[in-house]
Amino acid sequence: MFKKHFWKILALLVVLLLGGSIIYSQKASEEANVGVVIEPHIKGNPDASVTLVEYSDFQCPACGQFYPYVKEVVEEHGDKLRFEYKHFPLITIHKNAVPAARAAEAASQQGKFFEMHDKLFENQTEWSNSTNAQVYFIQYAEEIGLDVGLFKKHLGSSIISDAVDQGFNEARELGLSGTPTLFLNGEKMEISSFDEFRSQIADAVKTE
Repeated sequence: MFKKHFWKILALLVVLLLGGSIIYSQKASEEANVGVVIEPHIKGNPDASVTLVEYSDFQCPACGQFYPYVKEVVEEHGDKLRFEYKHFPLITIHKNAVPAARAAEAASQQGKFFEMHDKLFENQTEWSNSTNAQVYFIQYAEEIGLDVGLFKKHLGSSIISDAVDQGFNEARELGLSGTPTLFLNGEKMEISSFDEFRSQIADAVKTE
């Protein structure tokens, strides 16, 4: 008899613990979503007639190599160029790509998306294969002057998670399979070198 009651009590405790865990998780997610607003990530002149869009993955080595060249053309043609960064984490081969994208979005909530964007690319080899990349993301948050407590909270935001997923889905709907993929004025760029990339941007700006 005692054994029978013991298992019933144990089962009840498990149910109560699971229920409490679910409620706590839901509450934490709701708190993490407070104040979260997802906006396009734009540099340069938002009203420019020449638009460069990059679908990118923070853990992608090729994106890391391309990063300084994108930054260079945006700085050079910033008054005549609208640059927009979009997430396309290659989830099957880059385990930290989604967490990194979430970190950038969490930084965006404090107006510092591109500061985190730059940190992630400039330190890509440091965090890329880490088993606990979040330690590095928190360090970068401190270095760029974020409210770290708020940043940590936003890392758990389901709104941010959904935004990263939406970027991935948008890229797949466009038929994209690799990163970086760039579009210039709505047309997918076909480039074989960094010099060709710079030249195409310069030509587009000149004609406007």
